[in-house]
Amino acid sequence: MPFLGAHMSIAGGYYRAVAAAAELEMDCVQIFTKNNNQWRAKPLTGEDVEAFGRELKDSDVDYPCAHASYLINLASPDPDLWQRSVDGYVVELERAEALGLAGVVLHPGSFTTSSEEAGLERITAALESVLQRTDGQQVEVWLENTAGQGSNLGFRFEQLATIVDGLAVADRVGVCLDSCHLFAAGYPLQTRQDYATTMSRFDSLLGRDRLRAWHLNDSKREFGSRVDRHQSIGEGHLGLDPFRWILNDPQAAQIPMYLETPKEDADGNPLDAVNLATLRGLLE
Repeated sequence: MPFLGAHMSIAGGYYRAVAAAAELEMDCVQIFTKNNNQWRAKPLTGEDVEAFGRELKDSDVDYPCAHASYLINLASPDPDLWQRSVDGYVVELERAEALGLAGVVLHPGSFTTSSEEAGLERITAALESVLQRTDGQQVEVWLENTAGQGSNLGFRFEQLATIVDGLAVADRVGVCLDSCHLFAAGYPLQTRQDYATTMSRFDSLLGRDRLRAWHLNDSKREFGSRVDRHQSIGEGHLGLDPFRWILNDPQAAQIPMYLETPKEDADGNPLDAVNLATLRGLLE
């Protein structure tokens, strides 16, 4: 059975994200280790690490992971931003290692004024530097597929494979698949055969053993829109069936799956429990 959880707030302390996840009987949790819209990071304290670890130990929550800052762009043609992004992702991994996280999810990057080929080369070079500088760590790099907005890279499996194949050593590099992003990028998921075809393509290019996690999100936009807009489970253009195929895939057993869906409805009612119940109702 897959592990189901969500991205949770660290407001008031990292341990609070775990406590909130446990209260909703989640199996896993995703956090930010710092403000995701700032380069600056408040130093982690021993108390932060200890309280987070204690909360994990005292709960049934497993597979804690982080999502990297949205400012990071490893594909940038700007040398200053590229170096700042490399340094920033190293910091993300160092903080995640200290907290004992399984991985740090990363959007590969946008080539902006260069080209797809140049952008992919920049990402590979950046990750080579990151992996060398964090050699010996246990925490993994989890590349996330994107919806393909603008010049965003990683929306095709071929692009992710180019990045991974270009690395000298990629044993600490995995992939986090986002259901909304797959759908928006034009990968069919609606029928059981659609899902099987999409995952077969992933397997042929990257290998199913490279899949470390899922982001479970419905889509506010239509198939192939290349627009990244998340919606509650079953309330968007994906509907329920794609999540049924994902959750009941025998090869997805023991894989953590994190919700990144809206936290509240229009009336301010909390939605995490609702979305979790919907997903659990699809398990066979």
